[in-house]
Amino acid sequence: MPADPSPRRGAILYDDVPGAAAPDPAAAPPVPEPEVAPPPSGRAMQTVAVLAARRGRSLAGWFWATLGALLTFAISVAAWNFVTGLIETRPLLGLVALALTGAFVLVCLVIALREIVALSRLGRIDSFRHDAVAAAADLGAARALSTRLSGFYAGRPDTRWGREELAARADDLFDADAVMALTEEKLLAPLDAAATREVEAAARQVALVTAIVPLALADVVAALTSNLRMIRRIALIYGGRGGTLGSWRLARTVLTHLAATGAVAVGDDLIHSVAGGGVLAKLSRRFGEGLVNGALTARVGVAAMEVCRPLPFTHARPPRITAVVQRALTGLFGQSET
Repeated sequence: MPADPSPRRGAILYDDVPGAAAPDPAAAPPVPEPEVAPPPSGRAMQTVAVLAARRGRSLAGWFWATLGALLTFAISVAAWNFVTGLIETRPLLGLVALALTGAFVLVCLVIALREIVALSRLGRIDSFRHDAVAAAADLGAARALSTRLSGFYAGRPDTRWGREELAARADDLFDADAVMALTEEKLLAPLDAAATREVEAAARQVALVTAIVPLALADVVAALTSNLRMIRRIALIYGGRGGTLGSWRLARTVLTHLAATGAVAVGDDLIHSVAGGGVLAKLSRRFGEGLVNGALTARVGVAAMEVCRPLPFTHARPPRITAVVQRALTGLFGQSET
């Protein structure tokens, strides 16, 4: 007998079933695509920005303030009773306890004085930035501001040459804009270069830790500590003091501004200019996250320079973020310096 010409013996064809409709290819479910990991987003720096820019609630603030005051009062009364009781029972040991307590109080007063000095230095820098607006069109105000800045950096050996050049040439200029341009060039240009190197070092450290350390919170801790240290050093370069409250206030100011303006975000222009084409696709995800976190750290550093600089970037240009990241990550991700 001849072979059955049908493709499958015993199969039921829709043409043989009365009322059966032919299957519609458009109604078939889509073919599942392989899961693709999302692109690097700089999760560590996003978390740091949220943590630093978050403001505590007023009720929680009052809770911690009253709790701290209560604990301080209780510890003070307990220390007083301890010292006076020890003096009454054992005078020699009481005098030792009194001396140690006095030394502790003296150290606390010195720390508080340093914090006040640090905040006052930051206030002076803010006043320079405020006066620079009026000095842009007034020759007398420009010369006065230039003289004040020279006095502000009088104790800095790294600005001695710039202060001498500024003092020798400032009287020959009769235009406010030229005076401010000369002040930026002679006084602030070396400080800008030093601050840029700090930004590059911080971006390199954050990128390296993110790429190498596989722990979930290690990149967040490294980004937070590196950014706080970077902001503190930039403030020191521009003349601010490294107090704890002053450094935290600067960090809050910088990161709050970046979070409000949406600058702590990954942009395609930044990634393409830094990574170049499809380099991110060839690297592992950890290396991609490190690259993005380093780029966002550079953005925070440039913003810190703008906040801590006594004069705004009017005549001099702020460092380009892509150039900072490329110099910071040269050799770390296989890039070559151009």
